[in-house]
Amino acid sequence: MPVSDTMAQGHKFQDLEETGEVLVAFINSSQPEKLRRVKDEHQALFDQHVETKKIVTQILKDVAQIEESAGQRLLDMEEEKKQREQELESLHEQLRQCTAKSQTSDSELQFLQRELESLRNTEHELQTLQSEVDEDTTEVIPSAVYVAQVYYLITKIKWEYDTQANILKGG
Repeated sequence: MPVSDTMAQGHKFQDLEETGEVLVAFINSSQPEKLRRVKDEHQALFDQHVETKKIVTQILKDVAQIEESAGQRLLDMEEEKKQREQELESLHEQLRQCTAKSQTSDSELQFLQRELESLRNTEHELQTLQSEVDEDTTEVIPSAVYVAQVYYLITKIKWEYDTQANILKGG
């Protein structure tokens, strides 16, 4: 029991002793009217003390419940805070991974774009070469037809012109 409680009880006992001494003095003085009045006042004081004690006890119980409830809410909020922090850290990690993937994808895209440009340049060069080959073939074919016509006039061989460009057939 704490010292303050012991001291408070000591004062209560002292107060009761003093009240008892006053009562004995009144009894000895044979003043029944004053004695009844003191007895009534003492009873009223006692009743008020009991009622005050009940109220204080209920207040203390309510305060204890409120403290317990507030403590539980605080614990719950701390747990929720920890979970939110973990979720936030997880989202940060996902963001870092996505950023890294994005950078890798950007690099790959740039590489593929350079490759595409290179293939387009190669295609353009091939088209240019094809054009040159077509021009050369076009120039060669008329001269080949001319030569074939000359041979026909001289040899009377009928040439087949529906063959490949570099092959001549006759019958």
